[in-house]
Amino acid sequence: MVYKHASEPLKDAMELAYLTGQRPADALSMMENDIVSGHLIIKQAKSKQPLRVVIQGQLKEVIDRIYRRKDEYAIVSGALLVNTHGKGMTQAVLRNHFHDARDLAIVENPELESDIINFWFYDLRAKAADDTSDMLGEQKAADLLGHDDVKTTRRHYMRRGKIVVPTR
Repeated sequence: MVYKHASEPLKDAMELAYLTGQRPADALSMMENDIVSGHLIIKQAKSKQPLRVVIQGQLKEVIDRIYRRKDEYAIVSGALLVNTHGKGMTQAVLRNHFHDARDLAIVENPELESDIINFWFYDLRAKAADDTSDMLGEQKAADLLGHDDVKTTRRHYMRRGKIVVPTR
């Protein structure tokens, strides 16, 4: 619901953060020159963990869309995430766009106000962990988030629990 009401720069930020499993600050720090040989090179600010995310599928589509949007601006920024004027997106701009989209989602869905208010941009990292774990396993989720130990990912990010089948 928040994504539906998001500005184009916020949609880019949400998708980039989700698809790479990165913290908001790490997504904001991604630069065009971090793209090397078909990989998005990420050095996480918190853990200093280096990652090479393969640019394929939806991530490639998002990056291509970002480049197309950036071509529309007179200002040239090396940042992947840019504001509505083409300048590198800041944490304050990200927060303001997110809060605006969240407020619009509440207006359209007042019965879900509590759930929408409790949704934060950072929750995309947990969703990335859960979705990756469901599709590829817990170790791949830990790798995406830059954790050395699956236990860290499990403890802090995985919210859905394991998929199990009934006895019969």
